[in-house]
Amino acid sequence: MGHFLFYIYKKKMVTKKDVIAPEFFHTYINAVKEQDAIKALKKNSSDFKELLKKIPRKKIDYAYAEGKWTIKELLQHIIDAERVFTYRALRFSRKDATPLASFDENGWAANAKASTRKWNDLVKEFKALRKSTEILFESFDDEQLSLTGTASNYSMNVVALGFIAAGHVAHHQKIIKERYL
Repeated sequence: MGHFLFYIYKKKMVTKKDVIAPEFFHTYINAVKEQDAIKALKKNSSDFKELLKKIPRKKIDYAYAEGKWTIKELLQHIIDAERVFTYRALRFSRKDATPLASFDENGWAANAKASTRKWNDLVKEFKALRKSTEILFESFDDEQLSLTGTASNYSMNVVALGFIAAGHVAHHQKIIKERYL
């Protein structure tokens, strides 16, 4: 009889301690308690979807101060930013070394025409996008999560972008609760 050697590979888990990101993104990264980016995204998804259900119809076009976004515009901003974060993560995970430009969130908001969109369509889009984000991050192995790239002239890694996506939503969720509702 032959001898069989079985190698059990214990996967090193890339966690919050492995994040590489510019300091200004740490507000978002620190807004999530989880140490695992996928768990953070899933927990954040659940929490934010519950909040979206509780927003009264009369509040969706409300801005808490002059020059501030309405809740509808804020949700469009969240969607746009998440698309940027996941695009960066995808590029970095594929070892694309092309530096990526920043995006002007205020310029994007001014041109998004969120006020003409139906609230239910925005909510549906967020849910679909976030599910896609979760699936994308679940597909990354530890090597991919650790890969870095350049965006806005700053180095960051893929796992950081998962925490940033979750933390960005958590940040705006807190603002909605404190200033809009």
